[in-house]
Amino acid sequence: MSLVQVATETISSATASVTLTGINTDDVYMCAVNNLRVETDIKQWGLRITKSGSADVTANYDFGTKNLKANTSFANNAQVNLTFYSSQFLGTGTGEGANFILYCYNFNSSSEYSFMTLEEVVVDYATNNIGSQGGIVHTVASASDGLHFFEGTGTNLLSGTFTLYKVV
Repeated sequence: MSLVQVATETISSATASVTLTGINTDDVYMCAVNNLRVETDIKQWGLRITKSGSADVTANYDFGTKNLKANTSFANNAQVNLTFYSSQFLGTGTGEGANFILYCYNFNSSSEYSFMTLEEVVVDYATNNIGSQGGIVHTVASASDGLHFFEGTGTNLLSGTFTLYKVV
């Protein structure tokens, strides 16, 4: 197995969103995000799938995660019919942020749902360490071509490197 870079973007100042497109084959794709930080304390990063380069805002996102928390008991989280996927609450303090990997499946198919697996490590707004494992599905049978990242309540992302790869 090897990775072929499809798209990348690095931000280092307040930015409303990052969109990575280029998924155009039936291969598995991987997106790695490093040092994602938010501009405003106690905010979440959000994710939508793109269709023809535009984020799909319909209420068709379902997810389930197991959150492995260093400061308390592990927790399950699952929701359906959302307009986007959102993660742990991040902060603005030193070292607070998220790193994660998404594997994207069935994105190029017009007859199957697009789905992703998620592996994430976060230092949250209260400096707690959290690891998350789970899955996200977009319950629309149509081709998807990328990923759209943003801060879920309308403020900005502050930093991060976003890279999309094709797995070959």
